[in-house]
Amino acid sequence: MTHYVVPAPVVTAVPVEGTDAVFPVRRILCVGRNYAAHRAEMGGDDREPPFFFSKPADAIVAPPHHAVAYPSVTKNLHHEIELVVAIGAPGSDVPVAEALALVWGYAVGVDLTRRDLQNAAKDKGYPWDASKGFDASAPIGVIRPVALSGHPTGRIQLAVNGATKQDSVLTNMIWSVPEVIAEASKLWRLEAGDLIYTGTPEGVGPLVRGDQVTGSIEGVGEVDFRIV
Repeated sequence: MTHYVVPAPVVTAVPVEGTDAVFPVRRILCVGRNYAAHRAEMGGDDREPPFFFSKPADAIVAPPHHAVAYPSVTKNLHHEIELVVAIGAPGSDVPVAEALALVWGYAVGVDLTRRDLQNAAKDKGYPWDASKGFDASAPIGVIRPVALSGHPTGRIQLAVNGATKQDSVLTNMIWSVPEVIAEASKLWRLEAGDLIYTGTPEGVGPLVRGDQVTGSIEGVGEVDFRIV
């Protein structure tokens, strides 16, 4: 039996729809600027290859938890609704035509962003870690196995206090789910337990304490939480 010199980290897990089982999270990869309209609102206009950043596994806030603390060292916290891909099989250098075979399921997630820290990092050419990978920065709903409803293509929405802020369809993604998986697998060997946040549509905006955030993706499910 292994003797750890400090307590071993708890495995982060996300509930699976329709079962008591959970999906263990190995790591979180995120795609930046994967909807044309969002790319335009953030200052870009071309179909450049997808780029990735990461969040730690313990950034996940999963049901039944529905409260997210407003993070420190920011005055401009933003919401970004995203389709999340749950990887269930290993693969590296995966062809686009075979990429969907790695998908175990899908969930609705929100990439919370310290926008002021991100903008400051961009201006100085610094990495984005502090603006993206902070505590509780990855709220998520339950994971729906792909066997239940296939691969989604429908509407993606987010509302704050009942007012719609983001509203698009998954087919507006610049890089499709299989293309994202294939590109990611060139940079890392994907493993079961990886989550990929696939990018957000236009309409990102600020959150303040007390805001109720609700998001949904047709054929996938919902996410909801309050900023406290």
